[in-house]
Amino acid sequence: MRKRMMTLAVALAAAGIGVVTAVPPNAAPAATARALTVGSDRPSDPSVTSRIAVHFDLTKGQMPENVATGPDGTAYVTFAASRQVAAVTPAGGTRILATLPAPADGGVRTPVLSFALTTGIVRTAEGTLFFLYASGDAASTGLYRLRPGQAPHRIAALPADGLPNGLAFDATAKRFYLTDSVLGTISTVALDGGRVEVWSSAPELAATGFLGANGIKVRAGAVWATNLDQGTLLRIPVRHGRPGPVRVAAAGLVGIDDFAFVGAGDRQVVAALNGPNTVVGIDAAGRSRTLLTAADGLQNPTSVAVRGRTVVVLSAAYTTGVDPNLVLATLPGR
Repeated sequence: MRKRMMTLAVALAAAGIGVVTAVPPNAAPAATARALTVGSDRPSDPSVTSRIAVHFDLTKGQMPENVATGPDGTAYVTFAASRQVAAVTPAGGTRILATLPAPADGGVRTPVLSFALTTGIVRTAEGTLFFLYASGDAASTGLYRLRPGQAPHRIAALPADGLPNGLAFDATAKRFYLTDSVLGTISTVALDGGRVEVWSSAPELAATGFLGANGIKVRAGAVWATNLDQGTLLRIPVRHGRPGPVRVAAAGLVGIDDFAFVGAGDRQVVAALNGPNTVVGIDAAGRSRTLLTAADGLQNPTSVAVRGRTVVVLSAAYTTGVDPNLVLATLPGR
C-alpha cells in the first residue's frame, strides 16, 4: 500500500500538485488535520459546518475513489486500492458488496498508477450499481453492473491502455458517459452495455503530465467534466447526441477531481481539489470559493455528492497516507 501511495505522490508532484510530506503514518486525525496545510492557506467557509462521519481502513486498501448515494442516505463507494464496491450506511457501517479479482500481474500495467483500481460509480433509480474498473488488462478493464444480491458482471470492455475514471448516467437517453484520464476522452455506452463509442476527444480533455479528463456529470442538456491536469471544469452541450463546442466553465482549479451540482440547475457546483486538500464552491460565472480544507479532515478529497444541503465528501489519503474518511458538511440555507 505504501508503494502505491508513493507512486501517486511522485506523479502528483510531477504534475505540479502540492503533496504533503512528513506526516507520521500513525498520526491521530486531529494532528493530521493540523499538519495538512498545503493548498489550504485560505480558511474554510465559517457558514459551512462539517464533521468526519466515517474513518476507513487504509491497511485494507479502503481508499474511497467515487460515490453515489441512495434515497435512504446510503453512500455507495468504490475503494480504489482494494478493488471493491461498498455500501456505507448513514450510521457509519461499511459493508463490502463486491471485490474485483486482481489481474494476473497484480495490475502493474495499469497506466500511470501501476495498480488495479475501481473508479467511477453510478446508482440507478431501481438500485442497480454500475462502476468502472481499470486494471491494465483487456480481459477485465471495463464497465460493470452490480445488481442487489448478485455478483458483478462486465457489460462493456474498455481499452486496457487507458484509465476509465468518471462515470455518469443520462436517464433520458439511457446511456452512460465515462471519462478516460489517460486517453483524454469521453466515451458513451448504452444502459445494457455492449459497444463503446468515443464521444469526444477534444484537446480540453487531454492530460498534460498526469491525468486529464476526470469527474463527469450530465446536467441541463450538457455533459460536464473536469480535467485534473488543466485545472478546469468543462461544459460540452449535447446536440442530437453529439458533442458541441467545449466551454471552459471554470479554470484555475488545481487538482480538481470529482464534482456535483447543488440544486436542480447547473449554476452551482461543489468540487473536490485532490492535492490541495480542499472542497470549493463554483458559481455560474466560474468563480470559486473555499468551503472545506484539511482543517475539516480532508485527506486528498476525491469525490463529492450533494443531497439537499448536505455534502458527502470522500477522501482517499492517496498521498497524505493518513485517515481516508467520509466527511459530512452542511451548506448554509438560502
